[in-house]
Amino acid sequence: MTTTHLDSAGLFRSLHTARAPLALANAWDVASARVIEAAGAPAIATTSAGVAWSLGSPDGDVLARDRALELIGRIAAAVAVPVTADIEGGYGTDAAGVGETVAAVLAAGAVGVNIEDGTRPPAELARRLAAARRSADRAGSDLFLNARVDTFLFGLGAPETRLEETLTRARMYVDAGADGVFVPGVTDTATIAALAGAVPVPLNVMAGPGAPTVAELGALGVARVSLGSGVAQAAYAAARRAAQELLGTGGYDSLTQAMAFPELDALFSAPHPRH
Repeated sequence: MTTTHLDSAGLFRSLHTARAPLALANAWDVASARVIEAAGAPAIATTSAGVAWSLGSPDGDVLARDRALELIGRIAAAVAVPVTADIEGGYGTDAAGVGETVAAVLAAGAVGVNIEDGTRPPAELARRLAAARRSADRAGSDLFLNARVDTFLFGLGAPETRLEETLTRARMYVDAGADGVFVPGVTDTATIAALAGAVPVPLNVMAGPGAPTVAELGALGVARVSLGSGVAQAAYAAARRAAQELLGTGGYDSLTQAMAFPELDALFSAPHPRH
């Protein structure tokens, strides 16, 4: 790994603190990444769902690895801040394949990845995480490996045992090499506080309307707050509103909150700090 890559990885790792949680408005293409960076974001995270949709695929381990890697590389080259990539289950049929994916993600310029368990057996994600860690170590990278636990997001197991199952998985994933644990689908403050108090690495949660603010989540012990696919969904909802208004009433009022053309275009016409 180059010194620049290692510096970026170290910076990204240092941003994970409950004192000032890392707030990530997830991007899905170069334009969204540049807009988010220009808003002051200290890092860029991708949303696997948004990436898949933008490339014509559904979410859920359907997108071909090479297409995802190409986009990750374009985003990493387009921004000056650290990039972490959501790689779903690892874009591989087994742990060895996930190791190959991680090596390619690092080569593309990212310094972190999310890998999710979904409905896989927890032991399978542990194997994938271990392979990802070995791959990063071979590359000499300080990769931030974030393990996503989907018990709450997918409603896995009985509600009364879900917290303990989540913690059991989290500890297994940390033992396998995870640097952080991501538990989407939780907005209840008592549950978030319990997770933050028991998970031995930085806790990442997914936020949206109705969730506590970033500062409130930090007070509960959360070190990283993501918007997941929410920004992409909002952007596509804006496109739908504009189309429905145009085709329905023939009006254009839905465009009143659009970014000014010169402001958006300037994000691409000006020299970039990295180049």
